[in-house]
Amino acid sequence: MEALLSDYLAVLRDNSAELWDGLVITLELWTVSSVVGLLLALGLALGATQGGPWVRRMVRGYGAAFRGTPLLVQMFLLYYGLSQFEWVRASPFWVLFEDAFYCGLIALTLNIAAYMAEDMRAAILAIPHGQLEAAAAYGMGRLDMLRRIVLPQALRIAAPALGNEAVSLLKATALVSTITVFDLTGIARRLSNESYTTDALVLAGVVYGGMTLTITAGVHLFEKRHKLY
Repeated sequence: MEALLSDYLAVLRDNSAELWDGLVITLELWTVSSVVGLLLALGLALGATQGGPWVRRMVRGYGAAFRGTPLLVQMFLLYYGLSQFEWVRASPFWVLFEDAFYCGLIALTLNIAAYMAEDMRAAILAIPHGQLEAAAAYGMGRLDMLRRIVLPQALRIAAPALGNEAVSLLKATALVSTITVFDLTGIARRLSNESYTTDALVLAGVVYGGMTLTITAGVHLFEKRHKLY
């Protein structure tokens, strides 16, 4: 046991700078995609519950497309697939699509938004309709109801599910290593291939586990401080 611990510490000491760089990339991917994905999910959930028939169909189609196909396939299509089209390479967006980091970030964001949108949609529908009727009777406008009644309660109701999505998203960031992004998993896999051991991958697993526990604790703290009843 002591020998194994010594090996892990040696790997960490000798490759700390590279592992740290990979961890920073992983955290950047997770933070940006979770925040932007949640904002997009809020818009999609409102469209699914408050929008007209065409808006609801479009939201359902979006959800079916991104929840019904593997995230890895979506990353491959963005990074490898779009480069086949001349009009994409000639567009201003090519600056993003030629970079594996941004392709991975876009795929993660669009994918997690589809899952979070479904959680938020269910949470919005779970709000007692009588509250909205009472607010309308007091003359509260639609935007005020969304801001003061619907969204705050929906976020509290959906917090456990959103926390699970955040954990899943953290683990999903590891897939960007398949499109040449050297995140924590990519660095650990390269170090393991060079040393013919799994020490770096084990260390990466420990780090992912620690981050997962941190996210879970944060969600539980949010639930505790913002109880519905």
